[in-house]
Amino acid sequence: MLIQFYQTHFQSRLNPTHYITLQLLVGLLQFHKQVRIERLAALFPQPILFESRRRYLQRFLKLPKLSVVLLWFPIMEHLIKTYFSKYKRLYVALDRTQWKHYNLFVVSVIWSKRAWPIYWNFLDKRGCSNLAEQQALLRPAIRMLKGYDFVLLGDREFHSVELAKWLQSKNVAFALRQKADTYIQPKGQDFQQLNSLDLSPGMKKFITGVKVTKSQGFGPLTIACHWKRKYNSQNLDEPWYILTNLGSLKETLAAYKSRSGIEAMFKDCKSGGYNLEGSLASVERLTRLILLIAIAYTTAALQGLKIKQLGQQKYIGRLQELKRKFKRHSNFWVGSYGCISFL
Repeated sequence: MLIQFYQTHFQSRLNPTHYITLQLLVGLLQFHKQVRIERLAALFPQPILFESRRRYLQRFLKLPKLSVVLLWFPIMEHLIKTYFSKYKRLYVALDRTQWKHYNLFVVSVIWSKRAWPIYWNFLDKRGCSNLAEQQALLRPAIRMLKGYDFVLLGDREFHSVELAKWLQSKNVAFALRQKADTYIQPKGQDFQQLNSLDLSPGMKKFITGVKVTKSQGFGPLTIACHWKRKYNSQNLDEPWYILTNLGSLKETLAAYKSRSGIEAMFKDCKSGGYNLEGSLASVERLTRLILLIAIAYTTAALQGLKIKQLGQQKYIGRLQELKRKFKRHSNFWVGSYGCISFL
């Protein structure tokens, strides 16, 4: 069942037939965890031939009204206003996932060790994004989060000095992981590669006033370095080198650690949830299918939060075990498998 705000918003944007279709598809995603159009057509409760149902869904998924800007942005603005405070820092993650011939690029806001997608598009190529593509994805998110204190997080794909310079010009805080062979110039010293810094497992450094890359010489900025001693009882191969304009090592590491929420979201949308990678739809239809996933995903997460607040999660899955640091199940998992609406 959709949240009341979702229902009101969709009814104002869609005609009754399309609204009912959207509700049914979101329900099928929640219960059957399948995003393939043929599978959805087989399950869709309409008393017509299968081929007619399949063609109907294909037409539905090409409707101009199923626009991320028109349908999803107002939802995200409402969620941010409701579940985030302007007096508490937000973390926004930029990431990309690739499967088959699809290359999905997403910017998300971190929430409860998961992420909610703000905006997404498909790149018409394989491999990494460029600066223009990154700016096009980030502009709507930056506008939406105007007035909020947030930090943009990116892994090594987003190490670009040009991206950092552009974010700086927009007064956006950032923490962008750098490649180990990136050149930096600490104040009063020669250029050196990050991997030449004297680091060993367990060490941390916060190097201020550095210029980054020989060609650009962008700065002064800060490099936060951290080599975790062990992760899951194993030594990590290399440290984090994080380019940032934040003021301390502690807040930089706290920010970057939260980036794992977007990786958890990708897993939930793929093998751990809606099996997105099983779809063979066109990019246009798949963009709309991801809109349906975003609706289902946030609905399930909020339903899971409500179930936990009511103390009902013990009827759905295991609670936290004594030797476990974190709870076994996320809000998304609890809401997705709760099968009862508490909203």
